[in-house]
Formats: sequence, structure tokens, C-alpha cells
Amino acid sequence: MTIWDTFRVAIRALRKNKMRAGLTVLGVVIGIAAVTTMVSIGQSASALVQNQFMALGTNVIVVFPESQQRGGVRQSLTVTLTAADSREIANQCDAVLASTPLVGAQGQLIYGNTNWNANELSGVGADYLLVRNWAMAAGDFFTEDDIKSGAKVCVIGHTVVTKLFQTANPIDQVIRVKNVPFRVVGVLEKKGVDMVGNDRDNIVLMPYTTVRKRLQGSSFDNVNAILVSAVSPTRMNEATKQIDQLLFERHRIEPGKSKDFRVQDTTEIAQTFGIVTGVLTLMLSAIAGISLLVGGVGIMNIMLVSVTERTKEIGIRMAIGASGRDILNQFLVEAIVLSLIGGAIGVTLGTTASVGATLLINYFNPGQDWPIVISVQAAVIALLFAGGVGVFFGYYPARRASRMDPIEALRYE
Repeated sequence: MTIWDTFRVAIRALRKNKMRAGLTVLGVVIGIAAVTTMVSIGQSASALVQNQFMALGTNVIVVFPESQQRGGVRQSLTVTLTAADSREIANQCDAVLASTPLVGAQGQLIYGNTNWNANELSGVGADYLLVRNWAMAAGDFFTEDDIKSGAKVCVIGHTVVTKLFQTANPIDQVIRVKNVPFRVVGVLEKKGVDMVGNDRDNIVLMPYTTVRKRLQGSSFDNVNAILVSAVSPTRMNEATKQIDQLLFERHRIEPGKSKDFRVQDTTEIAQTFGIVTGVLTLMLSAIAGISLLVGGVGIMNIMLVSVTERTKEIGIRMAIGASGRDILNQFLVEAIVLSLIGGAIGVTLGTTASVGATLLINYFNPGQDWPIVISVQAAVIALLFAGGVGVFFGYYPARRASRMDPIEALRYE
């Protein structure tokens, strides 16, 4: 018999017991659907993490102050980074595109009779938008002259506009922070929420010199952190090394002494999160794959029952010339067809479930924008695995059928 003839006979046999065939593939359907869903959602989470870190800016490197350790005791954090460090990083490191100081602040926003608290109130440099790869929705960002003069100007996010100004044009309006008046010169482009639900549009940016002098009452040049943008992704490591060497020299750190700063490449953090999500996806997929084994056992049991029920048919086919190999192929093809049908249905259900789950996540977490990821690779692997389940669990019943004695099979009642 040809493979095509064997396939037609297998399909005809499965059609005679549609209910049993449907129940047989149920375990495979559930297993494949679960694996496909878990892999797709896992890849969606990984893509979300990568997108969130990309939203930090263009090839961003963050320089933090580091606590000192003396006599085996870690001392409290002393801010040793300065705005001058930021300027020198931009000027002397050829792998760096731009750099900006970052100074944190706190205070209630007041406009007229309306009060509001921003999630982020920061003093930054003129190149902040370049480092973060952000755009303006209206107005302009403050300039280097504004920073040098300590101008009382600010740029606000979309949420602040909505809460303080409603539908009014915020440009050139004056808001108060700690009773200090700031003129709104621009509005940032809408960014939405991050992966932990923080509103990135609830933000106010001001010149760091103004924040230091007016809001903190300090005349020091210290900053809380420095944000740096590398020239390109391929030069991130080079930029990190250049920054490390420059600050090592500027801070006069003696050999063998611990550094008072820490240079953090955000791509490393993104990769770490990607590994974590990948491991979780693998674990969940492995757990879901257990149902595939259950489905495979179900296929083997049903095929054994089918061999017993069709003993006389096997004897007749052998009597008219069918070889043991023909019988083996027939029952093996039946098992594979069952598995592949279950796999196809499972992939369809899994894909639908992953899309539905992503839409639900976005519905209950507006602004987070989980990407819809349909893993074609996972679907193909799932189908191949389903076929492998059919071969593995169908071989024993098929082999048992092929080794029957034709005379004994014909006598079977």
C-alpha cells in the first residue's frame, strides 16, 4: 500500500468513531494550546520589557553615586557627582552623544485654585530630550541660557496639563512649586504608563540649576545622577569604559580604593529582565507540556482499544495480502493524524487565547500597551511536537497490531 492509501484508510477509520477520536485528541489540544499561549504571552512580556527600557532613551547609560565602605562598614550615601562631571563626559568621551545631570525635587504643583502632585519633579540639562529620545508636543524645551541663568521655566507632561489646565493652553501660564513661580514653556509628547503602572506623563522638568537654587536652597553643584546617551548601541561598552575612566581620574580615586560612583548600562538590565521572563516562560511551558504527555497516554490507550476491536479486520487484511508493515503504518498514521489534528486545534486556540489575554491585560491596564505577539516558531514546534507524540505513543499499539497471527486474528470474536 502507498502512503496515500494508508492515509485514506486511517481517515476512514477515524470517521467511524468521531466521538472517541475527539475525546482522544482533547489532551493534545489542551497541551498544545497551553504551551502556545504561555510562549506567546512570555514573548509579549519580554517585548514589553525591551520596549520599556528603550523608552528610557537612546542607548542610555546611568551614572549613580556610590556609597563608601570604610573599615568594613558601608557608610551612608554621599552625592559626589556634579554637573561639571556631566559636561566633561559629553565633551571628552567620543563614544558619548549627549549627557544631562539629574536632580530630584519634591513639591506640590499649584495653578489657580487647583493643586496636583507630580510623580516626577526633576531638574535636568538642556540635552535631556536628546538623551531620552523624547519629543515635544507643544512649545519648546528650555535652553542652555535658561540653565546658566537659573530661569524659572518648566516643561510639563500630558497628565499635568489635564489635571491643572483641563482644556486651556498651558504655554506661558505660570504654575507654582513650593511657592516658586515657574512659567510653562513646553509640553512633552504623551508617553503612557510604564510596565509597573507608573504614569510617565505625570512629570515636570526644570533647569537643574533652578531646582538646586530655588527649590533646594543649595549653592552646591552636586547632582543625584547623570544620564548619558551613547553614540550607537555598538559603542555602549566603549562609552561605559570611557565614563568610568574619566570619573576615576576626575574624582582622584587612588588605586585599590572603591569608587564613589557606579556606571550602569540599561541594556544589561533589559537583558537580565529578558532572561528572567524567558526562564519563567520556559517553566510555565514545561508545566503546560505535562498535559501533552497525558494526551499522548490517552492516544496510546485508545489505539490499544482500537487494535483489540479491529482484530478481525486486521486478520482479514493480512489474509488478503497485507504485510505487517502495512498494518504498522496504518495504525501509526492514525495516531499521528489524531495528534496533528489536536495540534492544529491547539495552536488555533492557543493563538486566540494569547491575543485575548493580551487584550484583557491592556484593557485593565490602560496605557501599558502590551504588544500582541504570535509566536510562529512556537506554533511550528508545537505541531512537530504533536506529531512526535503521535509517533511515540502510537508505535506500541501499531507494532502490536502488526505482529498478530492472521489465523488467531480471524478466529477472534
